[in-house]
This record gives sequence, structure tokens and C-alpha cells, in this order.
Amino acid sequence: MSAVKYPLLIGGAFAEGARSAVLRDKYRGEPYGEIALASREQVAAAVAGARAGFEAHRLLASERAAILAKAADIVLSRKAQLEKLMTAEAGFTTPDGDNEVRRCVETLRLSAEEAKRLEGELVPMAAAPGLKDRMGFTIRVPRGVVCAITPFNSPLNTVAHKLAPALAGGNAVVLKPSAFTPATAVELGRALLDAGLPPKLLAIVHGSGEEVGRQLTEDPAIAYYTFTGSTRVGLEIQKGALLRGTQLELGSIASTIVCHDADTRKAIPKIVNAGFRKAGQVCTSVQKLFVDRRIAPAFTDAFVAAVKALPFGDPADPRTVVGPMISRGHAERALAWVKEAERAGAEILAGGTLEGSVMAPTVLRRVTPAMRVVCEEIFAPVVSVIEFDEVAEAFAGANDQPFGLAVGVFTSNLHTAFAAARALDFGGIHINEASSARVDAMPFGGVKASGHGFEAPARAIREMTEERVVTIAY
Repeated sequence: MSAVKYPLLIGGAFAEGARSAVLRDKYRGEPYGEIALASREQVAAAVAGARAGFEAHRLLASERAAILAKAADIVLSRKAQLEKLMTAEAGFTTPDGDNEVRRCVETLRLSAEEAKRLEGELVPMAAAPGLKDRMGFTIRVPRGVVCAITPFNSPLNTVAHKLAPALAGGNAVVLKPSAFTPATAVELGRALLDAGLPPKLLAIVHGSGEEVGRQLTEDPAIAYYTFTGSTRVGLEIQKGALLRGTQLELGSIASTIVCHDADTRKAIPKIVNAGFRKAGQVCTSVQKLFVDRRIAPAFTDAFVAAVKALPFGDPADPRTVVGPMISRGHAERALAWVKEAERAGAEILAGGTLEGSVMAPTVLRRVTPAMRVVCEEIFAPVVSVIEFDEVAEAFAGANDQPFGLAVGVFTSNLHTAFAAARALDFGGIHINEASSARVDAMPFGGVKASGHGFEAPARAIREMTEERVVTIAY
């Protein structure tokens, strides 16, 4: 892949940065591009330009819907180009890239539909005694400038989940993508502009969270923040936002529970995919796998065999399922946690090795609650098998953490399924699916230190607009 310059988007025009940085292939280490880095003045200009764009372009719902629908078609037409870029930029394998593009297209199309459905509701004024000749209703209006800060592990679809509902609701957007994966975000921006989005409604700035991200949270012209990333950074954004609105999708230690009556033939492929796709770098990747002791020996043998069969290595090889992690440093940190657990008594059943930034799919057992592989978010292709005797014990083990994003439960017993829905303290509880089960139309968000607010176009568009009450006396 030849080196390409990826610019900033400020005030409706692409621009060079104050500085630039080389982008390197996550597997080979070779340069594939150069990214423009924004100065403080450029970040301020991006926000001011977005605000001016919001004032200048009040698109009709039908116009917003048409732009997003056309952008979906453009993204699909550029599928091969985007997949190649994400292989270099994020280390995505062929299945990961294919899934990312197709989900992005779905997110854009869903947002286009929601733009046409955004509505208020009647207020039951007659419920007040003695009130007559008065009616009331609500309308929804855009907030203004929405700031979107996005992670590296979903460089296309998560960006779409921020941009598309915000634009569908009539807002302008300032986007700061991950410094690890900025180029894919630029290409999504190009698709939106090519679809007819007025350029001043979208700004894209690149740089570190410590500099650019902090400056964005301090800018009073921004009305709303939508962020996916660590709980530590989310807390900083919430502190800076003060009374302004936020949607925060933060840290996670995802669990999946396999009961004795589960259909393990269906469960194992789903859990393997949920634990190891995108090299385990998904906030809902299975990290703690609770297995009923009655079936644990046979289940664990079958699960480990499936994991050992996963091809890993070069993401450009279409046979590869598990590619590199986002950096060698991230991979070395994850391996250090695994080796630390092994020294403390854990047993490595698969993997536990590293070559460059590629970590072999790893399975552990005999872990203890104090080990970092289970009590901190590992964000790597590592799954720890934990046996239990009673399902209540598994529920308690899954809940025993500061996070609460998603959990999966495999069972054929309706009582267990409904008990899980009540007992498990997570934003998403998936029965007969693994923790990473997701459809882009469904609400997605967490509780506790996993944040607040929901993604999904139908929910996000409402959070990114304000409700106003209108009453009329006649």
C-alpha cells in the first residue's frame, strides 16, 4: 500500500496539520500513510467552523436521510478499499474487515430511517382538572455541535454509530478518531461529503487524547459528547462536560456463562468468535468463561481444541482469523499478565505465546479472582475458564467487578434465563449468545463503570437532540 496523506477537515475544507505522523502497518511495521496532526488553533477553528456550519445549514429530515442513505451506498461500493486500509491500520483479518464494513452500511441506513421518524408527542393537558382550551406537544431539536471521540477497535462502524445519528438529528459534528486508526475515519468522512453532506457540518481533527481530546472537552461551543473508550478517560470527559450531555461507553470485563443444560455444539463456535475476533480487542469480548462443573471437562476439551484450530498471524492472509493487536506494547502487556497468572498457579491450555504484535489465542484455567487476567480488562485474545457448581455462583462471579456492559448465558431452561435477566448487573444480557452478541439496531450501553446512555441509531438520535414542550392556549 503506497503512503497516503490523511488530512484534517476544518471549516468545510481539508487541511494540512501543524505536524504530521507516520502511520505504520500493524503487522509488518511498514509505513502506509501519513496523518495530519492538529494544533490548538486548528482544533478551535474546527469547533467554531462546525458551529457556523450548524447555523448555516438547517437540513430537512428528508435531506439528512437521503445523504446518509447515499453514504451507505458509497461505503459499500468502496468495501475492498476500506478492508485493505483496515488490515493495515487496525490489523483486521478478512472476516473482521468484511463485518466492519457491512455493519457500518447498516448503521448508516438505520440512521437514515431514524432521521425521517424523529418526532415529539402529545402532552395530556386535559389530565389537569379544570383545564380547557389548551393543548401541548413536544418537538425534538438538534443540540448544535456534537463531539465524537472514537476508539481503534472499530474504526469504521463505531465512528458511524457516533456520526450518523448526530447528523440524522440535524447536528454538526467534530470527530476525533483514535490516534491508532485515524485514516479509516477520514475515508468515512469522505463518503459522507461525497454523498452531499455540507462540508461545514463535519470536522475531523487528529491528535492525542491528552492534547486534542482535553481541548475539545473544554470548548463551550460543544453541546454534547459521545465517547467510546476507557473508564479513566470517560470520567475526564464527564468532568469537563459539566452540565452538557454525554453518552459514554467505557470499560468492561465481559463474561459468558455456560450452564449444564446448554447446547454446547452451538455455544462453542459463538464463544470462540466472541473471545478472539479482532484479536480479543472488543469491549464485549469473552474474558471470563464460567462453565458448570458437571460439563466442564468435556466442554473445556472441545473449546480448547476449537481455539487451537484458529489460524493466527498475517491479517492479509484470507485464512487468518486472529491477527495482530493494535501495537506490540499492548501485546506485550497482555502476555505479561498471562505469565504473571501462570506463575501464580494458572494453567495455560492454549496459546500463551507472542510473535511480534500477534498473540496466539490463549485459554487459561485455575485462575483466581485477584489475577489481572480476570479482575482487569485485558483487551486481548485471552479467555479464562472458571468452573462453578450453582448458577447463582456464576452470576455472582460475573457481577463481581466494577463494570457492567454485556454478558452471555447459555441455557435451555427458561427459569435460568429469566433469573439471569434479573440477577446479572449488565446493560446487555444475551441468552444463548455470547457476551459480544450485537445487532446494530438494538440498544447498546452499560451500567456501573461501563458508562451510561445507549448507542443504536433510534436511541442515539434522541439523546443527541433536545425535547422541547410547546403549549398553546386558544
